[in-house]
Amino acid sequence: MRAGLSFAVLVLQRYTEERVFLFANSKCKYYFHNRLKPAKLTWTAMYRRQHKKLSGKRHHTTKKPYSRSILGATLEVIQKRRTEKAEVCDAAWEAALQKTKDEKKAKQAELMAKAQRQPRQRGSGPKATRGPKLGGGGGKR
Repeated sequence: MRAGLSFAVLVLQRYTEERVFLFANSKCKYYFHNRLKPAKLTWTAMYRRQHKKLSGKRHHTTKKPYSRSILGATLEVIQKRRTEKAEVCDAAWEAALQKTKDEKKAKQAELMAKAQRQPRQRGSGPKATRGPKLGGGGGKR
């Protein structure tokens, strides 16, 4: 129920005069048409607000911190990584980066050596023939 409305108003049933009223169910519609005051009905939000049945505070569950191992890393490894100094972490990152760069260079050199050993001959392979050109010219008309 919304705060400003007396009865639960939703999109289920309509009643029109000058304004459109949308009611949640037939009970709300019945009370509205019989001009019963929502403040006197114990189940309405207005009654509960006026008679201080609603507490001002909303209750939230508190999130408790916990630590557990994640897939692929045990709790000890996680704690060790968490307490690691920034310099050590940066050095490990640079080492891993250098290793991948070296591997890439070695692979590239191997490919170049292979290409120099085996010179490419033009026209020795089977030629791919083009098929017939399909479709129109793609003009305006």
